[in-house]
Amino acid sequence: MNDVQIRMANEADAGVWDAYVLAHPRGTFFHRYGWKRLIESTYRHPGHYLMALRDGVLCGLLPLGQVKHLLFGHSLISVPFCVYGGALADDDAIREALEAHAMRLAQTLGVDHLEVRNEQPVREDWLRKDNLYVTFRRALSEDHEANMSAIPRKQRAMVRKGIKAGLTSELDEGIDNLYLAYSESVRNLGTPVFDKAHFRAIRAEFGEDVDVVTIRHEGRLVASVMNYYFRDQVMPFYGGGIAAARDLAANDFMYWEVMRRAVERGCRVFDFGRSKVDTGSFRFKKHWGFAPEPLCYEYFLVKATEMPDLNPNNPRYRHFINTWKRLPVGLSRAIGPWLARGLA
Repeated sequence: MNDVQIRMANEADAGVWDAYVLAHPRGTFFHRYGWKRLIESTYRHPGHYLMALRDGVLCGLLPLGQVKHLLFGHSLISVPFCVYGGALADDDAIREALEAHAMRLAQTLGVDHLEVRNEQPVREDWLRKDNLYVTFRRALSEDHEANMSAIPRKQRAMVRKGIKAGLTSELDEGIDNLYLAYSESVRNLGTPVFDKAHFRAIRAEFGEDVDVVTIRHEGRLVASVMNYYFRDQVMPFYGGGIAAARDLAANDFMYWEVMRRAVERGCRVFDFGRSKVDTGSFRFKKHWGFAPEPLCYEYFLVKATEMPDLNPNNPRYRHFINTWKRLPVGLSRAIGPWLARGLA
């Protein structure tokens, strides 16, 4: 690999970086260079975006963010605040060179561990979590009725319940409605919410590749979701509803509306995103007829002696989660962002 140079990417490389991501068969929305800007400007975490070049031509890349938090430790992640990551390269030798560089960087920075959020197993010599997270994807038809018929009967009935209840959907130009619905929803799950600036920055960074679909009942907000678009794929990412959403089947109606609008936009793949196995969101997505696909998160330990376990199924966090669920929503919005910036 003497003919391959690896260096840090900078702002001048953003265009060629994104072109490579778009062309690579394993490229995802989360490999885009804009996440480096968000990691650095919104969360104040350093971004270390590695480029491999052969004769001056980009032949591989590995996006990394360095996250340091008083409660949650010090890590180097591909990619923080995202569900997919890992190296994209022309061949395995270039990928391995990028990963070797990342390992040396992790040791130089003195992090606890290096985490790479691969969709498929890559490193046999690293530790691995391949039974914690899954993703859900399904092809979309151009025909709305075919997509409706593909939803299992019981879940289809929930969508129709929302339609009969008179729910309406709209493309929302702002993030205020999203924040109100999402922050209440994650508080109910015992999870800290990001600052409102987090959502505002994502919309500003990715422009038309992000939208927000808001659901109303008789003019009143009941649910909202932020969606990412990449190539012919749509991924609803941050979504939630207020207390009234359940009785109105608003979440079911909301994801149908995302699907319907995405088809009209030209999308042919619905990516329901990551869920932890055997959680409520996992079961909800299975009820839509999506088959879970395991994700493979891999770890190179530096100072740590074991893999991190920052998930709600860990008994260590049970008391915190139960306490958080009982907080007033306003208080959870005030203190949640400091915690959330470490839950990368």
